[in-house]
Amino acid sequence: MTDMTDFQQKMTELLSEIELRFDEPMARHTSFRIGGPVEVMAFPKNAGELSKILKTSALLDCKPVILGAGTNVLAPDEGMKGLVICLKDCLDGMEQVDDTTIRVASGVTMTRAAVFAANLGLSGLEFAHGIPGTVGGGVYMNAGAYGGEICQVCKRVEVMDCQGKIRTFSNEEMRFSYRHSVLEEQEGIVISADFVLEKKPTEEIREKMKELMGRRSASQPLDKPSAGSAFKRPVGGYAAALIDQAGLKGFQVGGAAISTKHAGFAVNLGGATAADVKELLRQVSDLVYENSGIRLEPEVRIW
Repeated sequence: MTDMTDFQQKMTELLSEIELRFDEPMARHTSFRIGGPVEVMAFPKNAGELSKILKTSALLDCKPVILGAGTNVLAPDEGMKGLVICLKDCLDGMEQVDDTTIRVASGVTMTRAAVFAANLGLSGLEFAHGIPGTVGGGVYMNAGAYGGEICQVCKRVEVMDCQGKIRTFSNEEMRFSYRHSVLEEQEGIVISADFVLEKKPTEEIREKMKELMGRRSASQPLDKPSAGSAFKRPVGGYAAALIDQAGLKGFQVGGAAISTKHAGFAVNLGGATAADVKELLRQVSDLVYENSGIRLEPEVRIW
């Protein structure tokens, strides 16, 4: 890039001490490996830097978009104007608060948090071991797998508002439900979360995580770029079963397809665009509705 945009120039001047990247491809930061360049991507190393970025964004009348590990995001092919704040591996850190509680920063991956807990002989995050996203993203959407959900173990959440102020939410205040929290309805960025767990032998916890990873590897297309479950679980059925019953395993639009290994996954076969994935999801939703009368809604966050 030879010439900076006015926004890039202003961000450089106001945030000179913070890591910024210009025209950064979103494909590098999403598990789908899809997405065009972002005008500015910021990588805060702590809550103080995040607060300064948010205040600067407000000053420049820019509403930033928050990105964790990008494992549940479909980014646009044409790229994005404005600012994306990437928290993965930036807001980092884990600590044991008391005998059964750990505090985890939002940029830590769910897998790292589960391993940290296991090493302390604390059980309750085994389900999260294979979830590729960050703790911040997991709390935001109440992530879950194999019968476990964030809401079952999350005691308190530190949240930063758009003015850079931090407040603490209890489990009840988070209003967790299926793949949902109160943060989907009001602005706020997860800074950290406290998880209350149960003491168990470390080897027993590790065996459970190993078992769940084996089940995940055997049933899911982990060898291809995807964003996990493509559709939310509908009332009255399971998305994967409904897609399979409609004969849509392997159904393809451009470079995107429904996995032949697990019908609940949309995968990038190579060179898929966001347009391919969106059209795939639309057609699959329509065809499943025609076959079953149940309408599937995307679980993937479409930016």
